[in-house]
Amino acid sequence: MDKIAHFFLKKRLIIVIVLVVFLFTLLFGRLFYLQVVWSEGLQYLAYDQWTRELPFRADRGDIVDSNGIVLAKSSTVYTLYVRPNEIDDPKFIAENISSILGVDAQSLEKKLSKTGVSEITVAKNLSKSQMLQLISTDINGLYLTADSNRYYSYGNFLTQVLGFTNSDGVGQSGIEMYYDEYLKGVDGASYTQTDLIGRELDSNKTIYVDSIKGMTTQLTIDYYMQSFAQKAVEDAQIKYNSKSASCIIMSANTGAVLAMASAPTYDLNDIPRDDMDLLLQGSRNLLVTDAYEPGSTFKILTSAIGLENNAIKHSYYCGGSSMVDGQRIKCWRSIGHGSQTFEEGIQNSCNCVFMDVALTVGKEKMYEYFDKFGLGAKTGVDISGEASGIMLNLDRVQNVDIARIGFGQAIAVTPIQLASAVCSVVNGGKIYEPYVVDNIKDINGNIAYSHVAEIKNKTISESTSKTLKEYLYSVVSEGSGKNAYVPGYNIGGKTGTAQKYENGAIASGKYISSFIGFSDVGDDTLVCLMLVDEPQGYVYYGSIVAAPYVGQIFSSIFNYKNIAPVYSDKDEQGYEEVIMPNIMDMSIADAIVELKKAGLDYEFVGEKGKVFYQFPVAGQNVRNNQVVYFNAK
Repeated sequence: MDKIAHFFLKKRLIIVIVLVVFLFTLLFGRLFYLQVVWSEGLQYLAYDQWTRELPFRADRGDIVDSNGIVLAKSSTVYTLYVRPNEIDDPKFIAENISSILGVDAQSLEKKLSKTGVSEITVAKNLSKSQMLQLISTDINGLYLTADSNRYYSYGNFLTQVLGFTNSDGVGQSGIEMYYDEYLKGVDGASYTQTDLIGRELDSNKTIYVDSIKGMTTQLTIDYYMQSFAQKAVEDAQIKYNSKSASCIIMSANTGAVLAMASAPTYDLNDIPRDDMDLLLQGSRNLLVTDAYEPGSTFKILTSAIGLENNAIKHSYYCGGSSMVDGQRIKCWRSIGHGSQTFEEGIQNSCNCVFMDVALTVGKEKMYEYFDKFGLGAKTGVDISGEASGIMLNLDRVQNVDIARIGFGQAIAVTPIQLASAVCSVVNGGKIYEPYVVDNIKDINGNIAYSHVAEIKNKTISESTSKTLKEYLYSVVSEGSGKNAYVPGYNIGGKTGTAQKYENGAIASGKYISSFIGFSDVGDDTLVCLMLVDEPQGYVYYGSIVAAPYVGQIFSSIFNYKNIAPVYSDKDEQGYEEVIMPNIMDMSIADAIVELKKAGLDYEFVGEKGKVFYQFPVAGQNVRNNQVVYFNAK
């Protein structure tokens, strides 16, 4: 019995010892964690409790164009705080602040007399002069912090590309959002030691941590080329009362975006935050976010694929339509173009020619090249919200579909996709990733980011590129693109007039008029795409609505780059101006005769009847090689 009692006593003693050891181990572990592992964190928490922090927001980095012209910059403004616990005479202080800032002294006195608050924000966006005056008062309890104010040097210039920031200085769209990590900088602060109720300690020593300005971001955008493009889209949008107008200029040899303009737009220094529809519409970069049916500008790619695959015939015939899979598909010119060569088919923008080419190549091979051109996929441009375009699945494509795709229907691309693909057509077959930012540097000039142009894919051969360029030059010198002609310079290109769809059906009277052109400028080849969305009135052909603006843009670029004209025999050192004849109430045949007498090329709508609309109006001076327009019924 004694042995049993002794055993249980010993057992209990062991349990007690184990529990004591366990408790001491826990206590020691907790002390070790607090004093060693968590010591820095506790010090920070303690420091945070006995200090008051006032932030200094860092200035965002500048955004500059390719020439170093500042497009967006930040200036330092100041915010005034008051700590009521540290002031003795609210009325005196309110009167002093009022005399400097022009605020109501009585209202301010009431705010300063509040109890139970550690800090009160008195005023924001103060100038440096106001800040210095407040400091000179030497009043206890006044505190100033530095803030950053974003300013855009040219207002509504590059609105969609630059984007904007919110009230906290965080990028919300465009470059401001895409490269926010580089632009935002590092905030600073001042730290003041205070007691439990927020009063500054007598032994206090305020610590200042300077902010670090964000990095300078240099764009590929050229201010002057952007100005030319901006003027063109604004003029076109007003002239044709269109839903929108947009333009992109790209370097075919690198993929660099030299200009990117859209209208309508808004002033970045006066953002319409209270009008969400205007804000969202004006902030969208239509050249990147919107897919559209390209129409005849797509014939450049069909031509390239046809030439590359030896699918071009010696001659073609257009009677105004073609039958495919039992369906009649019309050419844009209902009376047809008759017999023509392939080059003439490009000049005439004949749908029947390009249906034939696409069907000869075949859907599998056409889609293989679409993939090489990057269609149906994002280009990778450094702009948020890029769309991929819309393509039918290959296994669902019928002959009638590939015939329509051949002349730019039944497929949707983004403008930047098309521009990028055409760049490869005219540069020898190299497709690059488009980009808007060239490099980013910190405040010491060290490069944090630099774009390197790399070839993504090989699309066509150099020989095909060379041949097609000559054909496209003839479109401007002899064909439907004459309105983009600039005497003394080689400009190639293609017109486009695409019907729009709504709810799966053709939208009556709604078109996208476009022209894509290219020209050698110095050591580079530039591609310019101009689109006018829903021009109002009878005039909607890309040759009339869009082509002249591309010609104007290139003319301005040639002057800007000091590239002198070289006149050919055809140019005769310029062009002759003639008076637009009056063809109103004439038959179509008589109107054509009258226009040819004047040396004018033409496009028209109607198969019979008399002319009831002409553009330009009678009596206006026009170039003798200009394309004019009339409508008959």
